[in-house]
Amino acid sequence: MGELPLDINIQEPRWDQSTFLGRARHFFTVTDPRNLLLSGAQLEASRNIVQNYRAGVVTPGLTEDQLWRAKYVYDSAFHPDTGEKVVLIGRMSAQVPMNMTITGCMLIFYRKTPTVVFWQWLNQSFNAIVNYSNRSGDAPITVRQLGTAYVSATTGAVATALGLKSLTKHLPPLVGRFVPFAAVAAANCINIPLMRQRELQVGIPVTNEQGQRLGHSVAAAKQGIFQVVISRICMAIPAMAIPPVIMDTLEKKDFLKRRPWLGAPLQMGLVGFCLVFATPLCCALFPQRSSIHVSRLEPELRVQIQEQNPSIEVVYYNKGL
Repeated sequence: MGELPLDINIQEPRWDQSTFLGRARHFFTVTDPRNLLLSGAQLEASRNIVQNYRAGVVTPGLTEDQLWRAKYVYDSAFHPDTGEKVVLIGRMSAQVPMNMTITGCMLIFYRKTPTVVFWQWLNQSFNAIVNYSNRSGDAPITVRQLGTAYVSATTGAVATALGLKSLTKHLPPLVGRFVPFAAVAAANCINIPLMRQRELQVGIPVTNEQGQRLGHSVAAAKQGIFQVVISRICMAIPAMAIPPVIMDTLEKKDFLKRRPWLGAPLQMGLVGFCLVFATPLCCALFPQRSSIHVSRLEPELRVQIQEQNPSIEVVYYNKGL
């Protein structure tokens, strides 16, 4: 068998990203929890394979399937813009196990104020790590900016949860079960923009179709953050809306009344099952490499692009996750 050719485009995902099915296949691979079990040596080996291939050096004996596997291992652990290794719980492959645990506990312990505060705080702390780890662009953010964004986001989320909880005190129990989802949906609208506020201040890199950087755009950042907020809210719907309905029905049955200890693991399992599918499918709602028409960019950047590249009508950017 001959040496692997150098014309395989590993800058892009393996599957067609212009279709929902292609994006879904891509994100099922990216969010695979088994990637968390890979050792540091395996991650470094995959990074070396990818970086060498991009530099025109093919690892001896490397097959195309092995190259794509290395690319997805690399993508699962390293930031696409900065190249830095992402903290373990900030990786998209940690979304299912982490959210299964936190969401399950939010749905189980929703009756008492102290537990609502604790699990909402823990959830938003986790989200803050994920939002920062999967931000778009490579602009630095100071510790003070990060701290301010974190405190604002978590405070807003906890206040939202407590406010909604107080409003549902006199409503049917089933309505109370949906308070965690409403709080999470509202908190996502607060947390994501705050943790990525640097992008809203200085913009994110926009490129031409070939990946050549053309400048930084706040308009692209706004569009990307909006898409991520929508994806995250949709991601939470199945895991936080379906299990409460099922559990409300099951808890009235004799089976669970005789075995109340089964309630928590059953609810956790339902949440996990929903997340296995909701996480990649909702990440796939919008392309990772999104596009925006030049006419929607800031006037200065639009003029700059039209002067240097008058034929360009659409630019591209990494929207983050």
